[in-house]
Amino acid sequence: MAVEIAGGLRRGLISPSVVDTARGTRRVAREERQARAGGASGGPRQRGIFEPALLRGALGPAVRKMSPRQLAKNPVMFVVEVAAALVTLVLVSDFLGLSTAAPGEVGRSVGFELQIAIWLWFTVYFATFAEALAEARGKAQAASLRKTRSETLAHRRLPDGTLEDVGSSALCSGDIVVVRDGETIPGDGDVIEGVAYVNEAVITGESAPVLKEPGTDIRSTVTGGTTLVSDTLTVRITANPGETFLDRMIALVEGAKRQRTPNEIALSILLSGLTLVFLLATATLRPFGLYAGAPLGIVVLVALLVCLIPTTIGGLLSAIGIAGMDRVARFNVLAMSGRAVEAAGDVDVILLDKTGTITYGNRLASRIVPLPGVTEREAVEAALLTSLADDTPEGRSIVELARRRLEELGERKKPRVARSTVAPAGPVVGKPPSVAEVIPFSAESRTSGVILADGTVVLKGAVDAIRAALDGEIPPELATLSDEIAGLGATPLAIRRDGRALGVIELKDTVKPGLRQRFDELRRMGIRTVMVTGDNPLTARTIAEEAGVDDFMAQAKPEDKIARIRAEQAAGHLVAMTGDGTNDAPAVAQADVGLAMNSGTSACKEAANMVDLDSDPTKLIEVVAIGKQLLITRGAITTFSIANDVAKYFAILPAMFAVAYPALNQLNVMGLANPQSAILSAVVFNALVIIALVPLSLRGVAYRAAPAAELLRRNLLIYGVGGMVAPFLGIKAIDLLITAVHLA
Repeated sequence: MAVEIAGGLRRGLISPSVVDTARGTRRVAREERQARAGGASGGPRQRGIFEPALLRGALGPAVRKMSPRQLAKNPVMFVVEVAAALVTLVLVSDFLGLSTAAPGEVGRSVGFELQIAIWLWFTVYFATFAEALAEARGKAQAASLRKTRSETLAHRRLPDGTLEDVGSSALCSGDIVVVRDGETIPGDGDVIEGVAYVNEAVITGESAPVLKEPGTDIRSTVTGGTTLVSDTLTVRITANPGETFLDRMIALVEGAKRQRTPNEIALSILLSGLTLVFLLATATLRPFGLYAGAPLGIVVLVALLVCLIPTTIGGLLSAIGIAGMDRVARFNVLAMSGRAVEAAGDVDVILLDKTGTITYGNRLASRIVPLPGVTEREAVEAALLTSLADDTPEGRSIVELARRRLEELGERKKPRVARSTVAPAGPVVGKPPSVAEVIPFSAESRTSGVILADGTVVLKGAVDAIRAALDGEIPPELATLSDEIAGLGATPLAIRRDGRALGVIELKDTVKPGLRQRFDELRRMGIRTVMVTGDNPLTARTIAEEAGVDDFMAQAKPEDKIARIRAEQAAGHLVAMTGDGTNDAPAVAQADVGLAMNSGTSACKEAANMVDLDSDPTKLIEVVAIGKQLLITRGAITTFSIANDVAKYFAILPAMFAVAYPALNQLNVMGLANPQSAILSAVVFNALVIIALVPLSLRGVAYRAAPAAELLRRNLLIYGVGGMVAPFLGIKAIDLLITAVHLA
């Protein structure tokens, strides 16, 4: 429990210590603006969880959830429902004269029994209403998402190359479709031909079109429901009907696919155990009462039982879990299960990819420096050759820089190889020197380049990888120059022709502003950050120091990432990681929380247990905060639920035994009017506190980035001490009202 009480950074912190996880992304903000605009002409304003439409929509489902078959999944509230039914039977029996009260029995009157029965049924209804309201919020969000999912026309390519028009619901994984300018993309898939811009506002809320092209880890996937705004794309469908990201997101926010998490199940078992203990304790009071000459009726015993068992957290447990999933969905994160959200709250190590997360990820070539004995033209020409078939931003920037520099050097006849003539293998047509084969980049070799028609190998890549393939003595200037570039926080790429080093390419990137403050927040939360990069150790150290991370991994290969994650897990840590490429998939699958980018490859998204539809790697920090807020909220309400039982002891126990033991009146510290009023006040407070805590359970406890011990002290003070004090005030106020209107 202490972990949950102690266990959310929103993009753009309001203050250095307060975390707001309630707002969500641009898509959610846009929907809220549209809703407000729709109601501007006299319509009601949106009121969050108290929006009238949501409240009305939860009334009916709450009644249906009172079915014993459904309520049996919640043992605490099932016991309350059985107790309410038992009191109702006693009421009917007494009303019809089928049973009579024993001499001196407390609370055996039809009016008192009627009020107890009503408030016990209200207790059950308030609990089911909280769950129904949480689901109503998700269903409202799902309705807005469902509007973006409609039956669209798809041009499916047949094996003979012709196109047939079919509905998007007829598409299956593996189908190839052609999407033209202005058309809606019919399903999730990978771009295999064409370069075009796609408007993803229905998913991300960002109106700026996004470039899509084949062969990349971050721009080759498209989402069904988005709109093509230029050119033509050929897409291979990767999802069957009903299995797209929109379909899965709708099912999750509606709660249709929500399964109870391990922590939720464990807490439910604990609450069931407490309920059983209190049930046995209450059952033994009747013979004690008979022996003491103070017979205790079934209604009084039932009232005591319901007030002692943890009905508050029992009634709100499902609502807290559903609301946690809703908060994640509002940030456009598709969590495959509530377990992933909970695991995020327990994470204490985060592996962050440098490119795109810590830096902007737009590394651009800034200069090409030749080594001694090599002309600048020779080095620039080699750099151009190695990058002509490189479609990455870095590769294109090298081509642009090299061509510009050759023009400046007065080179009139530049080596040109049309990109359309470059193939992965076999000879190509082009100006000499002609390219025979393209060597694509791989995480293992960390190099890329070409093999010319005469067999010459021209490569660029990581300095140590190039250095290992050089013939003879390694030029000392290569290490000096690469260290100089790395010391500036840039990335050096070495160039070689066969076994001879020619020079170094400098790639510059920029660290995102404000990250040091965010990492300081994580450090106060007890979370250690590790930067993962393929750069050399000197570059990695420079960027790590500038960003303020706790540790870094340099020259990391896919197997190195997995090994680091396993080592952290073996030491008892929970690890979170982001990824977007196929080479990230094994590590993302190994991590306890794997957040894949929606713009990434299908392999990475399948391996992850969360997918960010905005493709923002820094959102992992916010996901961790939401998970912690979920755990804190559940722990805080559990603490409050158990703590507020103390006041009920002082209300009900003196009322039950005051006749036989007048000295127990000294325990009536609240000065309650009479035994019936005391018992009824406790039952009423027990019901009302559930509905009073519904906003807290749905919005979550305010989260501050602070050490666990500080959060524990704060929440124990607020929800522990507060949970003990509030019932004394509440029960006394209800007692005064009941006495004033002569209800008891």
